[in-house]
Amino acid sequence: MKVSDLVEKFNLIVFSGNNGLENEISGGYVSDLLSDVMGNAGEGEVWITLQTHQNVLAIASLKDLPAVILVKGFEPEAETLNKSNEEGIPILGTRWGTFETAGKLYNFLQED
Repeated sequence: MKVSDLVEKFNLIVFSGNNGLENEISGGYVSDLLSDVMGNAGEGEVWITLQTHQNVLAIASLKDLPAVILVKGFEPEAETLNKSNEEGIPILGTRWGTFETAGKLYNFLQED
């Protein structure tokens, strides 16, 4: 499944990184601690967080994460948008909370 499938299914906002919408998704990871994501997220997992700064993209790139979903209506900082476009890692947004977002992603991935 691709990031674009997730965007379409849940009507997510695409803030940046449009050239990465065809990235493949294999799972998800939820954390707001960068060190936790760096140590435990797996390649191909969509990262669900409320962190909006550019270090999010540094970790996402390092871990080969296909996309980042910002929850609760959070929006990325300008530097984060630029880094997202450079790295080809979409930053997506939703008004849902973390729990609801994770549940929807989990169920969606189980359908596939």
